[in-house]
Amino acid sequence: MVGNNEKRFSGTHQWACMDGSAHVLVGISDFAQESLGDVVYVEAPDLGASFKIGEQCGTIESVKTASDIFSPVSGEVVAVNELLGEQPELINESPQETWIFKVKITNPQEWDELMSETQYIDTLPTG
Repeated sequence: MVGNNEKRFSGTHQWACMDGSAHVLVGISDFAQESLGDVVYVEAPDLGASFKIGEQCGTIESVKTASDIFSPVSGEVVAVNELLGEQPELINESPQETWIFKVKITNPQEWDELMSETQYIDTLPTG
């Protein structure tokens, strides 16, 4: 596992950032929020819920569409960002800093399967 400030990315446009040795903050990438448009509602997973890597665990709704949130790592949800209930637009304002939920990771090896920011950017469409 890596240092606290390094973000890793999933192919489904979620970012993950270590918050201590066993906790991972999860949000969506700038690309994802741009694709969504103005976010109007965030349905975060329930506290105590457990998800496997890649499982659908929440939803983000925008004026254009709704999009699923997928867990970038396996684990148990130990916190949700309560601010998003009243201020979902925080996702648009600073997607790379606004976390949606925190997971206690159950399979630390999965961290190494996530992409670095450079690898992730290389997967995005250009133009």
